[in-house]
Amino acid sequence: MLNVLLIDDHPVVRAGLKAILNSFEDVQVIAEGSDGSAALALIEPDYSGPQPDVVVMDIQMPGISGIEATRQLKAAGGPPVLVLSTYDSEADILAALSAGAIGYLLKDAPEHALHDAVLRTASGQRTLAPEVAATLAERISHPEEALSEREIEILQALASGATNRELAAQMFISLATVKTHLIHIFRKLGVDTRTAAVTVAREKKLIS
Repeated sequence: MLNVLLIDDHPVVRAGLKAILNSFEDVQVIAEGSDGSAALALIEPDYSGPQPDVVVMDIQMPGISGIEATRQLKAAGGPPVLVLSTYDSEADILAALSAGAIGYLLKDAPEHALHDAVLRTASGQRTLAPEVAATLAERISHPEEALSEREIEILQALASGATNRELAAQMFISLATVKTHLIHIFRKLGVDTRTAAVTVAREKKLIS
């Protein structure tokens, strides 16, 4: 029997996922939480509760995000993480996998795919939704056009309305470096303004 910790900030969604996971004869949800803090409790020195075999984690949540929780779990040698999200942008995928997630599945996946992903993630095997795998394959097949993780991070910040100076402060880089990144981003996307860059990036699902 595989023990699962389920993390999702939407109570109704979490209840539905819990019911599905518990319907599998070899899986049981032993605990749940509404943000990453519930997962990070597992690696606290005084934690004495049951250890899950896999953490099924949403990524965009208030409080501690799934990305940050995954990163800290990975660094502390915690249980493997299967991301279960509605987001399939390249930014979210790269952030989750870079943080240490073993699997990335979308919430509209069929139940058998979720079951398989939980089993594979618990055993340390990489599991990606077809849409996620296609996004990564496209990135690999056109490396000269692919944005770096830093460039995608900058695009995300641009989408939130950050100025060049704010970008530099957030990322601990110089204004000149920000401008260089923007030049590369504009060239790769075939645009010449910040607004156009954000629009194209959203159309291509590079950012959320």
